Amino acid sequence: MTPELSLSVQYGVEEARLPRWRLRRWAQRALAAAVEDGLVDFSAAELSLRLVGTAEGRRLNRDFRERDYATNVLTFEYGVDPLGVARGDIVMCVPVLVREAREQRKALLDHAAHLTIHGVLHSLGYDHIKARDAKRMEALETATLAQMGITDPYLITE
Repeated sequence: MTPELSLSVQYGVEEARLPRWRLRRWAQRALAAAVEDGLVDFSAAELSLRLVGTAEGRRLNRDFRERDYATNVLTFEYGVDPLGVARGDIVMCVPVLVREAREQRKALLDHAAHLTIHGVLHSLGYDHIKARDAKRMEALETATLAQMGITDPYLITE
């Protein structure tokens, strides 16, 4: 059973291709995959997902990660409280998302789905610092995307 999702979507920039219902659908897919995987024990998730422009994305990445550039997705994970509610904030930089999709020759919605799932998994405590953890997280992302008909985002195409 997929945990209850409370998702707040904030638009610092508009992107008509990323309506709330679509972002929610992707977030729910990530939650379901995490439950099936069993790494994190949670009964509900309260997440915010903010779409930002380059300036805000760069400022947040600089202030919180000490990297002076806009990155595609930032996640702030707050853990699971005693009631079993996982909380997190996810920030996606739309111009970076659009540029990466174009450079990687991916459909924008496929790339956005991947980054949404990636951010949600981070908000649940998944990480990719250690090779073993990266392999687990990437496998979960890849399987979830495959169920949606989206090609493995980690395949290198020439």
